[in-house]
Amino acid sequence: MDASFSRRTLLTPEEMKALNTRSDVMGGLQMASHLGAIGLACLAHAFALGTWWVLATGFVLGVLLNFLYAAQHELSHATVFKTRKLNEWFGRGIGFVMIFPRDFDQVMHFAHHQHTQDWERDGELVREPYTLTTYLLWLSGVTYWRNRIVGVIRRARGIIVEPYIRSEEEAKIIRESRLHVLGYALIALVSVATGSWAALTFWLIPMVLTKPVHQLQNTIEHLGLSHEDDILENTRSTRTNAVMRWLCWQMPYHTAHHTFPSVPFWKLRDLNAKIEAKAGTVHRMGWFEFQFEVIRKLAAKDESQYPMNEVWVVPTSGGRMRIPAE
Repeated sequence: MDASFSRRTLLTPEEMKALNTRSDVMGGLQMASHLGAIGLACLAHAFALGTWWVLATGFVLGVLLNFLYAAQHELSHATVFKTRKLNEWFGRGIGFVMIFPRDFDQVMHFAHHQHTQDWERDGELVREPYTLTTYLLWLSGVTYWRNRIVGVIRRARGIIVEPYIRSEEEAKIIRESRLHVLGYALIALVSVATGSWAALTFWLIPMVLTKPVHQLQNTIEHLGLSHEDDILENTRSTRTNAVMRWLCWQMPYHTAHHTFPSVPFWKLRDLNAKIEAKAGTVHRMGWFEFQFEVIRKLAAKDESQYPMNEVWVVPTSGGRMRIPAE
């Protein structure tokens, strides 16, 4: 089914207009709840220092920090707040925390939406096909953090190698990377000068060590699906619970998001229901179900050896699965 045709027939113009409505209130509530949870986790972590409870509080804090990328993602789409500047301001702040500069992420992510699953042009697919080893390294976060840190430093040096960054975008991305590197250097200098471990204790160590939890969502969305230009065939939604959908800013409804990226996160459940009413089903798997299956497949042969235009990671029951409207 042609991807553009499927989009045109899924929603009426009236439905599209209603779903595209932004709200400072709804975006603010989600942002406040996520940042508030991080604040509470920091407080608990501070009280737990020196005890074994620090492992639990550090885990919770790190997971909450990592999933702030879901906020950055929505802020890049300008769908969190109706007031556009709020999307930029919060996006830049969170991008700094995530070591993932906002302008760079936005350029890369828009290329991902425009060319989803296109090996040559998808901003999030510019990599070598996975082997079992390279996949496990990415899942663990080892190569993820290497790419983030090395990439920011390289772009701060004025070196752009990403094929999806246009020449007219290079200056702002280089400037942004330099500001990030300067900010991180200042934090390091202040930390050393004051003898403070705060940045490591409440930010870097929890975030780095819990990245594998966030990778469960990052890896499931497209891997093992078709590389054809059909959103319903190249994007996968996630079967999970209400708490995790809150933590992911409703991104488990990923097929709905890719089909209509301008729809705010808090309306994705309604959008998903409308898509399924017309399209019938979407690809869906649970986090651990997906990991077991993709690791099993990669243990048999490398990603490059599977069909490019077919789905090769499917639920153990086979085929597509419907996401409940709940």
